[in-house]
Amino acid sequence: MSHPHPELGSPPVLAKGGLRVTPLGGLGEIGRNMTVFEYDGRLLIVDCGVLFPETEQPGIDLILPDFSSIRDRLDDVVGIVLTHGHEDHIGAVPFLLRERADIPLIGSKLTLAFIEAKLTEHRIRPYTLEVMEGQREAIGPFDCEFIAVNHSIPDALAVAIRTPAGMVVHTGDFKMDQLPLDGRLTDLATFARLAEEGIDLLLSDSTNAEVPGFIPHERDIAPVLKQVFAKAEKRIILASFASHIHRIQQVLDAAHERGRKVAFVGRSMVRNMGIARDLGYLKVPAGLVVEVKTLDDLPDEKVVLVCTGSQGEPMAALSRMANRDHQIRIVEGDTVVLASSLIPGNETSVYRVINGLTRWGANVVHKGNAKVHVSGHASAGELLYFYNICKPRNLMPVHGEWRHLRANAELGQLTGLPKNRCVIAEDGVVVDLVDGLAKVVGKVQAGYVYVDGLSVGDVTETSLKDRRILGEEGIVSVTVVVDSSSGKLVGGPFIHARGSGIDDDAFAAVLPKVEESLARAAADGVAEVRQLQQLIRRAIGKWVSDTYRRRPMILPVVVEV
Repeated sequence: MSHPHPELGSPPVLAKGGLRVTPLGGLGEIGRNMTVFEYDGRLLIVDCGVLFPETEQPGIDLILPDFSSIRDRLDDVVGIVLTHGHEDHIGAVPFLLRERADIPLIGSKLTLAFIEAKLTEHRIRPYTLEVMEGQREAIGPFDCEFIAVNHSIPDALAVAIRTPAGMVVHTGDFKMDQLPLDGRLTDLATFARLAEEGIDLLLSDSTNAEVPGFIPHERDIAPVLKQVFAKAEKRIILASFASHIHRIQQVLDAAHERGRKVAFVGRSMVRNMGIARDLGYLKVPAGLVVEVKTLDDLPDEKVVLVCTGSQGEPMAALSRMANRDHQIRIVEGDTVVLASSLIPGNETSVYRVINGLTRWGANVVHKGNAKVHVSGHASAGELLYFYNICKPRNLMPVHGEWRHLRANAELGQLTGLPKNRCVIAEDGVVVDLVDGLAKVVGKVQAGYVYVDGLSVGDVTETSLKDRRILGEEGIVSVTVVVDSSSGKLVGGPFIHARGSGIDDDAFAAVLPKVEESLARAAADGVAEVRQLQQLIRRAIGKWVSDTYRRRPMILPVVVEV
């Protein structure tokens, strides 16, 4: 297997007739999926998604791919192919289109409907090309054929990209459910046909590469939901991804059967379900869905609320309900269903929400105690089956953490691929396909770009470190007044602590140390403000560390008079 190395430098000029593949997100993480393909001076982008922040990234709303490696080549981008409508594949599109608004978006009907609704909020009117399975389109020098794949959202597509350098197939997210709710199977016949033509490089979903066997059918959830609905005595509150149309369809069916009314809660849920209903992907019986404000007129046993927040997101509806910070208040006897998996890294947040809901008396049903979720990603058995059909000449695992990527590469080897043709890369690692062989040739910048409110990219790792220190250790502010000419102390020090757990009065013990440091500095002729701040920070920081074993942020303020 080819591994990325820290010593990798900038990639060389692409060999004539070669194809370059640069993942800018989605490798080594679950989210932020974005891959750039280059041939003959033109760029084709597949997906452009976001990653949601973890607890050690306080205040961050979203994490974007780093566009810096293509920023000066945006005019060379011939299009963005969107494999499906999940946020980790389309969420960053508005931020890329801010830099060049006329990049064409290529995707299925539902995928484009979701991204167009999102772009409306950003006041961007995109150029779009709607495609469907079986369709073939020339996008610049890239000959793209679109293939139906089954996933946890309708209308998902894989894409085969033909160039004179060879054929690359990107699966997007997929599984091989043989009994899908919408009857739309992963098109194995087309993959077999492409294999006969010759797949030179396969980029394959790795999310469940560690999970043995085959993923259960989505429709297996229906009996479990019906059982939950039958047992529920009061309201049912179900949390799901705002794009999981198949799951919501089963909830609507179960609610209709029990004579309950359904209300959607949360802007993204209301928007996406409205789009899915209007386009015919969601079948809603007349009179079933009602406005939230009408629920007060209904008895609890006739109510189903469908909301966001299945991953413990702090601002999502379910988290706010658990924190008693929402108009809908959880009461004793409510049933809450978390109809989703745990995305790696979100476990703590999810269990915090489950505990909060349980505290208020809710009966919480989740994947750990009932079969209320099946994955949308192919497991090891399905991947082996898939690789034996596709017979790729080179394999590059995508969409997964390191353990998933490695497990996927090992599956490829089990089907007969040589080690040197299973390329494990990470974000920013450049892979060239030249003369039928894919190999790592260099690395470009592909760090995290943080979105914090209206700020994009202004928050750095240093800023986050400061936030973590403030959150964990607190802050100590120190104000001194010094003579501007001599540097001698004429007022203070005045010390105040917030969040450090140290009483202000306790700092009386360190005042002589600060005064002594400033007096020594004045005697040595040191009067520059920055140097005095450093002396104060060092004196107080050492005292706090020695006395309390803590490291709060020290904020010295020097006023010259």
